Amino acid sequence: MNAPSATSQPVQKFASFGVTNAVFIVRSLRLSLRNTEALIMAIVLPVMLMLLFTYVMGGAIDPSGNFVDYVVPGIILLCAGFGSSSTAVDVAQDMSNGIIDRFRTMPISSISVVMGHVVAGVARNLLATGVVISVAFAVGFRPTASAWEWLGAIGVVALFILAFTWLFAAIGLVTSSPAAASAYGFALLFLPYLSSAFVPTSTMPSWLQGVANHQPITPIIETIRGLLTGNAQQNAWVAIGWCLAILSVAVAWSLFAFRRKTGRR
Repeated sequence: MNAPSATSQPVQKFASFGVTNAVFIVRSLRLSLRNTEALIMAIVLPVMLMLLFTYVMGGAIDPSGNFVDYVVPGIILLCAGFGSSSTAVDVAQDMSNGIIDRFRTMPISSISVVMGHVVAGVARNLLATGVVISVAFAVGFRPTASAWEWLGAIGVVALFILAFTWLFAAIGLVTSSPAAASAYGFALLFLPYLSSAFVPTSTMPSWLQGVANHQPITPIIETIRGLLTGNAQQNAWVAIGWCLAILSVAVAWSLFAFRRKTGRR
C-alpha cells in the first residue's frame, strides 16, 4: 500500500450552505441593530408622510375625513421601499470595503453574504411595516378585512418586500459605491407617487394614467387596499405576478452581478 505523498494537501471542504447562510443572516441582523438610524428613518419618514397626507392634505382631497383609509396601503408600500433601499447600501458597502475578498479565501459560498443582507432587510421591513400600521390605527385607520383578508394582505406585503429587497441588493452589487447605491435606490422610491397610492389614477392627466395603471405598484396597492377594505380585487393575481416577476429578475441579476464581480459562486 503506497504511503501518502509528503507534498499532498488536505482536501478543503465547503461549509454547509445552510450553516453559511445562517451565519451571514445573524451577521446582517447584528449590523441592522447597530445601524439604528436607518431603522428609525425607515419608520419615521413613512409615518410623517401619513400624518402629512391625513391631517394637512386629507381634508382637501377627501372632505369626508376618510382619506386615511385610502392612503394607508400606499404608505405601507412606501415604508417597505424606504426600508429596502438600505439593503442596497449595505451590499455596496460589503462589495467595496474588501471583506468579500476575505470571504473568497474561505471554503464558503460567498453569495450568502448577499442572502444574509436580504433576509435581514425583509425582517427589518416587516418590523417597520408593523409599526406604521399601528400608527395608522392611532390616527383613525379602520379596515373592515376579515382574518383571511388580513393574512392575504400581509402575504402580498411580505412578497413585495422580498422582491424589492432582492432588487435593491442587485443595485448594491452593480454600483460602484454605497453613495451611488443610495442614489440609484432612491430613484425607485418615486414609483408609489406615480400610482394610485395617494390619489385615484382617474384624477391624473390622460397621458399619465397609462403609466400609472400599468406600472407594478398600482395593482399591488389596489390589491392590498381591496383586501383591507373587504373588497378583494380581481387584479390580485396581477399583483402577485408582478412581485414574482420582479423577484425572479432581481435574484438572477444579483447572482450574475455577484459572480461577475467576484468570480466566485
